Amino acid sequence: MGGVFGRQDASKRGSHGLKLESKMVESMRQRAAHGTSVKSFNTIIMKFPRIDEGLRNCKAIFEQFDEDSNGEIDKEELKHCFQKLEISFAEEEISDLFEACDINEDMGMKFNEFIVFLCLVYLLNEPAASEAKTKMGLGDLESTFETLVDAFVFLDKNKDGYISKDEMIQAINESIPGECSSGRIAMKRFEEMDWDKNGMVTFKEFLFAFSRWVGIGENEDEDE
Repeated sequence: MGGVFGRQDASKRGSHGLKLESKMVESMRQRAAHGTSVKSFNTIIMKFPRIDEGLRNCKAIFEQFDEDSNGEIDKEELKHCFQKLEISFAEEEISDLFEACDINEDMGMKFNEFIVFLCLVYLLNEPAASEAKTKMGLGDLESTFETLVDAFVFLDKNKDGYISKDEMIQAINESIPGECSSGRIAMKRFEEMDWDKNGMVTFKEFLFAFSRWVGIGENEDEDE
């Protein structure tokens, strides 16, 4: 059911955005077929410090791409860095990835948006993405990214590549059975994830929410 709502919403963002989202959904479905090591939402919470540390290690890669050091990566910087690293992404693929991660649509990827970009590159099973993983050193971040995938798969109970409100409530109830506040907690967490308010959460939306949960926000550079 989740996939229907997600796809209808994605179509509004254009065919390129839909194509990329379809790849992400298919990738998450394939991962779900292998199961997850996460047993409860509490398990995810306990991993926050390690995930936070892993994501902050992306800062060096971010600074390499942010050539003018203004705290944002624009499309030209992204393209130039790929050329410099001799990574053979087509211009259309770079545009699709950039637009998917520039969630505020301000034509610049901030650090938290760049984290989502890296994770999407890590997940894409295509020759150019594999090449990028090696040259950008994403192998070093494998355990952090795999933990994030594991957490999403745990929440996606019906394995359709999206998280629904009911699935979030089920996950929280499994963690704190009988707790009357569990429904409110689940709803709050779901609202934090459901960026476009369409009732379904994609892996991209989940990543944005997760970066905030571990303390990495939009104004990361300003807070340091």
